[in-house]
Amino acid sequence: MSALLPLVVLVPLVGAMIAAVVPARVRPTLIIVATAAVGAVIVAIGEEVASTGSVRTELAGWAPPLGIALVADGPSVAMLALGTLVVLAVTIVGALDDRLIGSPAFWPLVGIALTAVNGVFVAGDLFSIYVLLELLTLAAVGLVALGGRKATAPALRYLFVAVTGSLFYLLAVALVYGQTGALDLATVAQRMPDGATAGAVIALVAVGMAAKTALFPLHSWLPVAHPAAPAAVSALLSALVIKASLFVLWRVFSQLGPATGLTPVLATALAAAGAAAVVWGGILALRRDRLKTVIAYSTVAQVGYLVLMLPLLGSTVGADAAWSGGIVLAVAHGLAKAAMFLAAGSLVIAYGDDRLDGLHGALSRMPLTVATIGVAGVSLAGLPPALGFVGKWQVLQGALAEGAWWWVAVLLVGGLLTFAYTGRMIAAMFNMPGEDPPPPHETPRRGLAAVPFALAAVSLVLGLFPGPLVDLLVDTLPAGGGS
Repeated sequence: MSALLPLVVLVPLVGAMIAAVVPARVRPTLIIVATAAVGAVIVAIGEEVASTGSVRTELAGWAPPLGIALVADGPSVAMLALGTLVVLAVTIVGALDDRLIGSPAFWPLVGIALTAVNGVFVAGDLFSIYVLLELLTLAAVGLVALGGRKATAPALRYLFVAVTGSLFYLLAVALVYGQTGALDLATVAQRMPDGATAGAVIALVAVGMAAKTALFPLHSWLPVAHPAAPAAVSALLSALVIKASLFVLWRVFSQLGPATGLTPVLATALAAAGAAAVVWGGILALRRDRLKTVIAYSTVAQVGYLVLMLPLLGSTVGADAAWSGGIVLAVAHGLAKAAMFLAAGSLVIAYGDDRLDGLHGALSRMPLTVATIGVAGVSLAGLPPALGFVGKWQVLQGALAEGAWWWVAVLLVGGLLTFAYTGRMIAAMFNMPGEDPPPPHETPRRGLAAVPFALAAVSLVLGLFPGPLVDLLVDTLPAGGGS
């Protein structure tokens, strides 16, 4: 039992509550300090998990089967660390330039979003996950709406899709309780019998979480939400918010999937949608002419990679590699996307627009910002030495061990498309040696270039030294997921 686990939820929640009532000038410091404090707690939890494998605590004496439990293992710690890094970066740039956040209301909303995301990553029962997903939806919709009048329709579209996804999930929870009399995920995994109900539960969760994650073809809300939202909000949505529902999808498939013979069919259907997303999202990203829209469609494509490993979780030979590789890919994607969107926000401040044809010469005028997009693109394409390469290599090993050769084709096509649209973005900002390109309308503060570059650099460092992260994820696939 760990007394630290509740703090990853309570600290940002208290910070958000205080930020809602204090003067606007105090809010940035408050949320940054709260986020840093959460980071320190996560480090301590990570040390416990590294030595024991997992930690668990039950709140208010509510024990299974209906208990409110918090559980942390290797994947939880990895995602918690990602969330802290992303939120810390986003809040720092927001404190440097409030045009990246849209409104002072950003500060309590981002605290609530961090509370909900962290809660999802450590929640041990299905109903608590539902409550936290709804809290995250409300915070995320509010954050998107900070983009002003142009963001109202995209925010409402996102709200409709997210609530619909939650209803599918809630129906699955009702079926689980009716069948097993339990909500604790570990208890449900033991009690759930094979049959139509188990298959319906997996299917409902799959559809609901696919909508929230913007998995093709349920992705239409995401490419319109990103351009309308402030840059800092886009970074949060792509790097972190969609990871919460993705994490739920992984947990349900890995723990409840063995309860029904329909799981391989559903997993294959999701993987097929993921493969289509990799190709379709990459093609649309290649055809768009606005920087944030290109990056948004890139997210549609990259989400596809994060469900490709689902059919492998029932394998006897490749499951563990696919599981750890998928989590590494999620971390790599989060770092790269947060860096890209924050860099895009800096370019919009400098040039007044994000049209690619208006960014000529940014390579000379803002080299660190352009380098951030390039480094992040390398990670998304899965090229060494970035962390994205480590994740794709692990999933590829799992796929080849299972004989799933089709994954190689998806990897190659997706990597080429990612390289192509990243190259197109960089080419639009390029200028010939000796050329004196027109200066930007404004020179952003140095921190707006340094912080996104630091995120991209973390992806490179983790790619060069992946051992601690990979070791944290070894043998963390729940029993039954790969045996």
